[in-house]
Amino acid sequence: MKSAGALGLLALTATACSGEGSRLGMPEPISDQAERMLKLWQGSWIAAFTVGAVVWGLIIWAVVFHRKRSDDLPPQVRYNLPIEILYTAVPFVIIGVLFFFTARDENFVEKTTDNPPVVVDVTAFQWSWQFDYKEKVAGKEQTVASVVGVPVAPNGHTPGKPVLTIPSGENVRVRLHSNDVIHSFWVPALLYKKDVMPGFTNEFEFKANKTGTYEGRCAELCGVDHSRMLFQLRVVTPDQYKSYIDNAKAQAKAAGGAQ
Repeated sequence: MKSAGALGLLALTATACSGEGSRLGMPEPISDQAERMLKLWQGSWIAAFTVGAVVWGLIIWAVVFHRKRSDDLPPQVRYNLPIEILYTAVPFVIIGVLFFFTARDENFVEKTTDNPPVVVDVTAFQWSWQFDYKEKVAGKEQTVASVVGVPVAPNGHTPGKPVLTIPSGENVRVRLHSNDVIHSFWVPALLYKKDVMPGFTNEFEFKANKTGTYEGRCAELCGVDHSRMLFQLRVVTPDQYKSYIDNAKAQAKAAGGAQ
């Protein structure tokens, strides 16, 4: 039993010291904005643990040093103005600090820039996604590449889970549209999701800093096949992204010439 307990304690300690434990349940962030949100999450837990430790310390101190020792009525203190001011002011200070960091990080995450290098229109529909890559041609915005998804089949075979390809190290603006009901664009590795609403364009920007392929899905219950609204986010190098867009343009031009 002792050895089993020691092994359990060792496993718990190893997990806590790993990256997963330090993220407190959050996925590994892949963007600058996700890194900021992770730090806010970790800071909130540190604040919560600190407050909890103080409260439990005061409770234990009161139980140990002020437990009942006889039937005599202890001295009664009706008012202690400094203590009352303290336990009234401290919560306001804690709330103010949390509000400051939350507002600061929210402004950073929701910030958009002028003329981002990559703009993608994301259209959600029952039950998949469409990604239209936009560029300005002769001063007018045009679609230079498009990916249209096909819902994942119930048997698990996917005829075409859509892939959103973006470059690392560059600001990417995502503009969200819906053709039918409310959906939600969610990539867990971005630590962010945004509603996709019919008749309204939501948008956000992020800068990915880790290449790889990451899963995405709809996070809003949008109907019977909601669970099949899957896609992937593929982060590549800028050179690979340029080749991807150039190939898409060439294919579109060839298709237009063939017609």
